[in-house]
Amino acid sequence: MELIQIFTLAALQGLTEFLPISSSAHLILAPVVTDYADQGLAFDVAVHVGTLAAVVGYFRHEVVSISSDFFRALLSPAARSRESRLGWMIIIATLPVGVFGLLMKSLVETDLRSPLVIAITTIVFGILLLVADRIGKRQRDEYDIRWLDALVIGLFQALAIIPGTSRSGSSITGGLFLGLSRRAASRFSFLISIPTILLSGGLLTLDLMSSDTPADWLSLGLGAGLAFITAYLCIHYFLRFIETIGMLPFVVYRFILGGLILLFLV
Repeated sequence: MELIQIFTLAALQGLTEFLPISSSAHLILAPVVTDYADQGLAFDVAVHVGTLAAVVGYFRHEVVSISSDFFRALLSPAARSRESRLGWMIIIATLPVGVFGLLMKSLVETDLRSPLVIAITTIVFGILLLVADRIGKRQRDEYDIRWLDALVIGLFQALAIIPGTSRSGSSITGGLFLGLSRRAASRFSFLISIPTILLSGGLLTLDLMSSDTPADWLSLGLGAGLAFITAYLCIHYFLRFIETIGMLPFVVYRFILGGLILLFLV
């Protein structure tokens, strides 16, 4: 792979994984727009590792606190805390994407990767994000999430199996509809991305293990590193400014992207 291709695809993955604008749409469309050769499964795994390392690294204190309190509460119910409860909510929110991912894997890899599907989902879920941002009460934080809330957010996240939907965008939309603040909806979306990326990365790794394609370790390492840097910075600045800027800039971007796809690629 050429250096410019590695940089472009890794930066796209790092930025779009956590912004509500769909990483899958950008990675599917990038070879079409740029005439790059397909980056291959190994590179997809590498950039997933990079984004996973970024979100775990950014939320390292929360991950340690939630994990330790969760297992402590399993051993002693009297030790239950809001962190252990949040751990259960993360698990519940992850269940739908695991189920839908296994059931729809073959369909997603074939029929749903078309530019028309991506354009429609990009625009439709942009509208839903705008509506949720406008009508949501934005009064709750992630520690107020109940099991039914977590399940609803998980179902929204599962819709992101369809390219163009955006995993972070759909789960944030669900959180906003349920009255979470923008920051809380985003933080919970990023936290549930950890097991979700682990699941998707695990499936990609299983596919990769059955492939005989030789690995370009330099390209994979650069891709993972660049994805880590861009994803970490994206999470930091998104959470810092999201309460101020709102979701409108991302909605406008989705409308423009969907319109361009319909105009030039459909």
